Amino acid sequence: MKALIRKALTGTVRVKKGEMELPPSDRLVYGVSFAIYALLGLVGLQIAHLIVLRSWNNEVFTVISGLIGTITGILIGQRA
Repeated sequence: MKALIRKALTGTVRVKKGEMELPPSDRLVYGVSFAIYALLGLVGLQIAHLIVLRSWNNEVFTVISGLIGTITGILIGQRA
């Protein structure tokens, strides 16, 4: 999983002799990994809430939406 995230966050920089890949920091890779695992856990929690209580939990959905926005912003911002 970390290799996939590292590849997605690797940027390309143009230098006089061509192009050079600039890998992301380990801190960023671990942060995005944690956010993705947290997102998966929250989706599981929302599914369990739906199955057990048969109702939608707006608070969990709000956190899921926020994490999706954060992860998307990191991926788009790192590529630019």
